[in-house]
Amino acid sequence: MPPHCDSLDGPVVTAARQALARADVDVILPYVHADGEAEVRDAFDLAVKARALGAEAQEVADRWFFETVVRVHRAGEGAPFTGLKPAGLDVGPVIPAAERALGTGSTDELVGLLCESVRGQVEQRHGHAMTLKEHAAEGTAAARAYVEAMLGLQVWAHALHRQVMADPHAHVGAHEHD
Repeated sequence: MPPHCDSLDGPVVTAARQALARADVDVILPYVHADGEAEVRDAFDLAVKARALGAEAQEVADRWFFETVVRVHRAGEGAPFTGLKPAGLDVGPVIPAAERALGTGSTDELVGLLCESVRGQVEQRHGHAMTLKEHAAEGTAAARAYVEAMLGLQVWAHALHRQVMADPHAHVGAHEHD
């Protein structure tokens, strides 16, 4: 999954834009770890001063502030900052569904989407393993193929269950390594 927090239309930059528009640093602070708060406050103060110097200075100051808050946010996740990503990137169906769930208060769409995705993967992986199982007695290569698919299903299911049961903050940075 592409990271969502480092795009120009992601939640961190959106909050940073609002902070600058309102001249209120407190709008962006929830998006950064407490250890990065002082750096963000200093960057905000400098950006606000630079914005007053004209349109070009405002454009540079805003971009620099966005990069700073995203970098500090990513550091709080234990993830590297690899630059701002353009707006409009395809983040798949889950992030928009999660955003809609937060906006509407209903989890129905998100739960349905996730359950459908898991069901499809379980059926595909299980079906593949069962097909190979039918031929597992045809020699070592066939048996190995079945064992690989069988263990693959088990390991995948175990990893998925661990992620589902993980501490809500255990996901932080995990999408960068999967």
